[in-house]
Amino acid sequence: MAAPQVHHLFHHPIADHSFSADRKTLAVARDNTVELYSSNGSRFALNDELRGHDKLITGVDIAPNSGKIVTCSQDRNAYVWEPSNGSWRPTLVLLRINRAATCVRWSPNEAKFAVGSGARVAAVCYFEEENDWWVSKHLKKPLRSTVTSVAWHPNSVLVALGSTDGHARVLSAFIKGVDERPAPSVWGERLPFNTICGEFLNQTAGWVKSVAFSPSGDAVAFVSHDSTMTVAYPAGEGQPPHAVINISTQVLPFADLLWIAEGEIVCAGYDCEPFRFSGSASGWSLVGSLDSTSKSGAANQRDESALNMFRQMDLRGKTIDDTQLKTVHQNSISTVRAYAGSPDAVRQISTSGVDGRVVVWNL
Repeated sequence: MAAPQVHHLFHHPIADHSFSADRKTLAVARDNTVELYSSNGSRFALNDELRGHDKLITGVDIAPNSGKIVTCSQDRNAYVWEPSNGSWRPTLVLLRINRAATCVRWSPNEAKFAVGSGARVAAVCYFEEENDWWVSKHLKKPLRSTVTSVAWHPNSVLVALGSTDGHARVLSAFIKGVDERPAPSVWGERLPFNTICGEFLNQTAGWVKSVAFSPSGDAVAFVSHDSTMTVAYPAGEGQPPHAVINISTQVLPFADLLWIAEGEIVCAGYDCEPFRFSGSASGWSLVGSLDSTSKSGAANQRDESALNMFRQMDLRGKTIDDTQLKTVHQNSISTVRAYAGSPDAVRQISTSGVDGRVVVWNL
């Protein structure tokens, strides 16, 4: 496997990142600005900054086709940025929330985007032509805590929400006049706005950190703060799930996940390296780490045991003061994104984290 491409942008946490469709533009959320980097050979150079938020930016997403950028922040606002005469023109979105916005993602058809929040709602935002502004409708019926993650179904109607109440839910975000009626699926046939199509609880009620649909949309996976990954396969409207598979791991909790094929998932988080899982409705298992520079992921004995530490103190009169990790990322990973390939056959992924690095991995 080829070595990963490491782009060390700065010594500061990256809350979220997104690449343009041609991979020539990289947007990263840093404090209350979004920095735009342009590809310069094998390096990225700072090209522009998006300023408008006055608190920490928690999410950024570039629409692949239109190139519009959506951002959300702890200041309870979201902006849609459009290119205009060599600069970026922001449009404020009426979110109508009274707590911080936590995450944002465009729908596949780019007609809508969803914003999670600490107000126990998810705002589904769409453009209202007659008034020439972005407005929102709230998904709130079953939500009982902060929404930490949003993910869209391939049909751009269903949305999956992860929450700190330990649930991953699939809800309908159908907007009359914006969406066409979706084809029947395992999630249901009639899907008016806020219809609950699926609700899955983590076994220990741990916070759900991230959620994602499979490439076909017929399964949903989520990772939780108890170091587990759960994959759910619905059986149809009003039916119990065909299978709900919970995979416990011995690594630190995951913060994000990505389907790279119908039977493969990559997860990453506080262990500072991405892990690969494979399986189907009959079972899932941890394959291993993508980071060849580290020790074998799940079997990784934590670097220095107490015995080893005292042995070093006895032999050398000091403890080992090497703070360099044996992984590519030097701190926890916060975001995993597809970089190259199709949704059902991803060839490369990108990760970003607290160490200020964006890393492109070959699969």
